[in-house]
Amino acid sequence: MLTSRLHRSFLRFPSRRLFHYSIMSQAQESIALTGSAPSSGFATPSGNNEPNPNSKSSAKKEAKRLEKEAKLAAKAAKVSAATPAGEKKAKEKATKEEDVPFVNTTSKGQKKDLSGPMAAGYNPIAVESSWYDWWHEQGFFKPELGPNGGPKPEGLFVISAPPPNVTGSLHIGHALTTAIQDALVRWYRMLGKTTLFVPGFDHAGISTQSVVEKRLFKTSGRTRHDLGRERFLETVMDWKNEYQERITNQLHRLGGSYDWSRVAFTMNPQLSKAVIENFCRLHEEGIIYRANRLVNWCVRLNTTLSNLEVDQKQLEKRTFLSVPGYDPKEKFEFGVITSFAYPIENSDEKIIVATTRPETMLGDTAIAVHPKDERYKHLHGKFAIHPFVNRRIPIVTDDIVVDMSFGTGAVKITPAHDPNDYEVGVRHKLDFINILNDDGTFNANAGPQFQGMKRFHARVEVVKKLKELELFIETKDNPMQIPICSKSGDVIEPVLKPQWWVNCKPLAEEAIKRTRAGELHIAPKQSEADWYRWLENIQDWCISRQLWWGHRCPAYFVRIEAQEQDTTDGKWWVVGRDLEEATKRAKQLAGSSKFTLEQDEDVLDTWFSSGLWPFSILGWPDKTVDFETFYPTSMLETGWDILFFWVARMVMLGLRLTGKMPFQEVLCHAMIRDAHGRKMSKSLGNVIDPLDVIQGLPLEKLHEKLHEGNLDAAEIEKAKLGQKKDFPKGIPQCGTDALRFALCAYSGGGRDINLEILRVEGYRKFCNKIFNATKFAMLKLDETFRPEPTAKATGNESLVERWILHKLNLASAEINKQLGERNFMAATNAAYNFWLYELCDVYIEAMKPMTDPNVPEKTRVSAQQTLYTCLDHGLRLLHPFMPFVTEELWQRLSRRPNDATPSIMDEYFAFGEADKEFDLIFNAIRAGRSLAASYNLQSDIQLFFHIQDDAEAALFESQKGVITTLTKGCKSAEIVRNVSAIPPGCGSPDDEFQGLIDLEAEISKCEKKLQLARLNLDKVRKVEAQPDYLETVPENVRLINEDRRKTLEAEVATLESSREMFSQLK
Repeated sequence: MLTSRLHRSFLRFPSRRLFHYSIMSQAQESIALTGSAPSSGFATPSGNNEPNPNSKSSAKKEAKRLEKEAKLAAKAAKVSAATPAGEKKAKEKATKEEDVPFVNTTSKGQKKDLSGPMAAGYNPIAVESSWYDWWHEQGFFKPELGPNGGPKPEGLFVISAPPPNVTGSLHIGHALTTAIQDALVRWYRMLGKTTLFVPGFDHAGISTQSVVEKRLFKTSGRTRHDLGRERFLETVMDWKNEYQERITNQLHRLGGSYDWSRVAFTMNPQLSKAVIENFCRLHEEGIIYRANRLVNWCVRLNTTLSNLEVDQKQLEKRTFLSVPGYDPKEKFEFGVITSFAYPIENSDEKIIVATTRPETMLGDTAIAVHPKDERYKHLHGKFAIHPFVNRRIPIVTDDIVVDMSFGTGAVKITPAHDPNDYEVGVRHKLDFINILNDDGTFNANAGPQFQGMKRFHARVEVVKKLKELELFIETKDNPMQIPICSKSGDVIEPVLKPQWWVNCKPLAEEAIKRTRAGELHIAPKQSEADWYRWLENIQDWCISRQLWWGHRCPAYFVRIEAQEQDTTDGKWWVVGRDLEEATKRAKQLAGSSKFTLEQDEDVLDTWFSSGLWPFSILGWPDKTVDFETFYPTSMLETGWDILFFWVARMVMLGLRLTGKMPFQEVLCHAMIRDAHGRKMSKSLGNVIDPLDVIQGLPLEKLHEKLHEGNLDAAEIEKAKLGQKKDFPKGIPQCGTDALRFALCAYSGGGRDINLEILRVEGYRKFCNKIFNATKFAMLKLDETFRPEPTAKATGNESLVERWILHKLNLASAEINKQLGERNFMAATNAAYNFWLYELCDVYIEAMKPMTDPNVPEKTRVSAQQTLYTCLDHGLRLLHPFMPFVTEELWQRLSRRPNDATPSIMDEYFAFGEADKEFDLIFNAIRAGRSLAASYNLQSDIQLFFHIQDDAEAALFESQKGVITTLTKGCKSAEIVRNVSAIPPGCGSPDDEFQGLIDLEAEISKCEKKLQLARLNLDKVRKVEAQPDYLETVPENVRLINEDRRKTLEAEVATLESSREMFSQLK
């Protein structure tokens, strides 16, 4: 082991002048420049010369530098295998071959033939071909059960994949979902667990009907009403089948190991049966009820929406906006409050009220004042007269809705079109007058002047008429929120409608209790806090939708002959799992009277069916084998943005209907934004199809794809500009493995990911590195090589072999740990670092001379066995993230005796005790490489190590070949026990560097770099110093800025120290 003694090493340069440097103890991890004169210009990593080696940014920087140096060292090493003379030509040939379009000759479902030589270069399309069909054909994605027919003793891991909507193709956010979930499924499968990954599709009622209606009108000028319900549903089903096939192909290309024999669709017979059972059971238990209440009405889509489907647009002042359904050039006024006066009946007096929606005054049925307001006590019980309709408006007192200090202290009440006014109407038993038709025009209740007029035209006309009658007072700016439909962008109207509702309070209480009891773990913590806050403030859920596409309500109005009935009253309705059950209940209701059954025309909210997903896909309400074996599931992984839309409803319904928490864990991944931090939007042109990243797509083709959707001409041109800005040369071909790895590497727990395609392309180069490293390694495993029966060490391993096996063990343990903690960024980083900086940069370089023909067979075979083990298990480490390239390369490796494993989907392993001796050697190598590289010394370097400890001297003596191999331009490495044995000429830097280094030039370089580094550092600090930085900047951006600042601070410190050192050497 290293002690605190100074281990001196010396460099002999081509000029024959000698310069010596010292490597201090491993614990100190420092490099000191010394000479015959008193030491000066020390450069220490933990001091001013280099960044803190324990920081993440420094580790990355050091790793990149070591990679570059190792490549140069490999070329210059004298004892390494000679570079083939035709290597350059081979590389050029490989580049050319990559340009040749790949043709897949493997029959669908057959195993790829790898008997031929490896391709000249890495081609992701070629590498990723055929494997998925073979995996599927072989049944590798199906759950492997134990001997008793149940899960294996190692455990069970089940994920029900969030079903993508059949509205269109998948985007890059879906790719993130697949990458994370499939990485976990493959990892657990390799750990020996029984795994089940169930795929499926959501009918997405509103979204799918909307997109089909738009396409229908765009292509034929017809509406759904022109086709009729039955024919329109056939059209939607055709759309669903087309896009389900597209999405399935995308999921195949993304490598998701789904069990396709269990694929589900929310409207297939079994899942439809579950929806009906859900509705009937909750109605029977009193949880579902019918009521005539205010709903969020979208005029554009002509349907009700839940509160979660309504966005709030904040306005700070008077703003003119265009509204869907009107001429795009026509703008309407929002963000103002309008005051006007009502005449008091039988009096010249007027009472002034104010509103942000002047058109709703046509539905006013009261004016409320505070009972203690002295200004209006004389008006208690009196009436105002509506100026446009023949209506007397009572003046009522209400101390809940009225604030005497706000405005005039008088409030107009429109019970049928405002949530607060609705409550006032209930308290005072007011008339509820609906003035709005479903299409957004005003009905007869609005009066003949306004009947048939569109709502926002009526807004303008009402103000105009008020002015004519001299009742208009004023309009002022008013900060406010406008409810906007998240689907259509239309302004939402509160409308009174009879609908089916779910009483969520008891369901939410049970969900809270069971979550607090530890039955459900939610990550990250921020999402857990949101979870409790939403459930504790939950409102009743309107589940009726005025659509055709979806599950029709299994509710029937019992129309009894010769009896007056109100369809809004739930007492005249029955529910039934089928018509027979509904008829039986109707007979009980009607008694001896004749009746007819009229099924509700509405369909149910999409989330009412997808809320059953974890158990309906396994056969519920039937007690199937799948339900008994795989429910509850293990995890629900999804975006944080649908935590309430979907996750909460699955938990509430799961607990109510099955008595069990539907999953044990909820993991919320980040939302993907573009490189500028903007939300993905088709109109911005930044929505990315994962297949375009996998295959690559020229800019012209990206433009062409915009015409496949429902964007209008202006939106298409806007999107084209966005595409040209973000992808001036189109999207480069990256491959599935690079895309999956990048998406996992981005997943560090933040709420947003700013995706840069160039980073994905960088991981394609990593795939290329793996491919070429394996290809080279295969040359070392010739036809005579036979792997040992196990990966267990033989005892013949050299130090560097023990070191790389130790690093492999650490990487395996780290990946297991980080995947268990759901830290995909750290897991991918561990795999990346092992392959790039330990296996490729160190071991493969170090073992080259160990496999030379003149090396003892025992040494050569041991090095080969170690290389094989590293390739075999190193590929396994990557497999969860990169399934295709790892399968391709793993299949080319020989199998161990008695190993009939057909695919890389296998268990991980761990080695025994760690061997850290090589870290001492590698620290010395790193020190020598770093110092030599600092002065651009690239050849004929001689290293001298002054070591006093016998054991350490013997260690260094045994690794001289490794040291010279891994040190760029190193001619030899010698160990000296006595300082007097140091060759003459190794003196003070003051004497020896003159003529070897241009000190003025080095100082000038430092000054220029220092100026640029300080400039960049100031920019980052200014950004971080902004007053609202923590509140307005996303967490992932703050982490990037922090990392950037630390890197720049370390760079400035290093450059300042280097400049000082060179100045002292003058």
